Amino acid sequence: MNFEVFILGTSGMMPLPNRHLTSAMVRRDGELFLFDCGEGTQVSLKRLNLKWKKINAIFISHMHADHVTGLPGMLMLSSQVDRDDPLTLWGPPRLKEYVDANRRILDMYINYEIIVNVAEPGILIDCEEYRVTAFPLLHTKPCLGYVMEEKERAGFFNVEQAQALGVPMGPLWGKLQRGEAVSLSDGTVVQSEQVMGHKREGRKISYVTDTAYLPSIADAVRGSDLLLCEGMFTADMAETAYEKRHLTAAQAATIAKDAGVAQLALMHYSPRYSDWELKFLLRDAQKIFGPTVLGRDRMSFNLPLKD
Repeated sequence: MNFEVFILGTSGMMPLPNRHLTSAMVRRDGELFLFDCGEGTQVSLKRLNLKWKKINAIFISHMHADHVTGLPGMLMLSSQVDRDDPLTLWGPPRLKEYVDANRRILDMYINYEIIVNVAEPGILIDCEEYRVTAFPLLHTKPCLGYVMEEKERAGFFNVEQAQALGVPMGPLWGKLQRGEAVSLSDGTVVQSEQVMGHKREGRKISYVTDTAYLPSIADAVRGSDLLLCEGMFTADMAETAYEKRHLTAAQAATIAKDAGVAQLALMHYSPRYSDWELKFLLRDAQKIFGPTVLGRDRMSFNLPLKD
């Protein structure tokens, strides 16, 4: 079962020739989840050959232009590919107003249902295999970070142990694998844990952008296999970062270290830094957290199953 993460845009405030505005996508077992939709999102999707018409849900962090300007085009384009399924959007309270105003003013032809939900801290989606949660950030407007996390999977079934305990092959094996106890013909009861290995952890991706440093962020993203986090400024710009309610790359690395994540990918860079100068952001971060990479437009990550 695949779990892939694609960075679609890494620029903050304004698009640059090699940097579209902020956006990322998760593809899990054929389902697509978009996080923010800055200008240029469609371009990256096309270049990555991602089947954007199958997007299941879009999560908007906050209502600043560099995170939503790609959304009207995305909604209109989805009508050109005969989308049948509803599209669910999650975000701040004014997201619905923004969507409705664009549909009205641009006279959009929309041939599918758009569901806009207000995202509040807590669980937004809770499926059998995964959940998506939101947590509060500290920006100049209401802003949320997001976590997508798979639930634990059952451990491996020990065939030899089941046979040794006298459990015949067939329906009883299935019950044991589902966590149920079974009774044998002689009255012996075999518990599931006698033949099942330890449960296996799921994979976890976290998305954090546009916030001042908060210790609580580390708690929210703890144990992530991948943390996508803004690193807008170098460490010497810490005062400016706080005034604008943004993170330095060093602060992003501190969050990653405190949260025990496996890897940090920086994104949402200030346009003041040229592509060449982004190495200074990476240097600041790696002093604190070694497994840091510079996120680049159309960079992808494949998160393997934990067996």
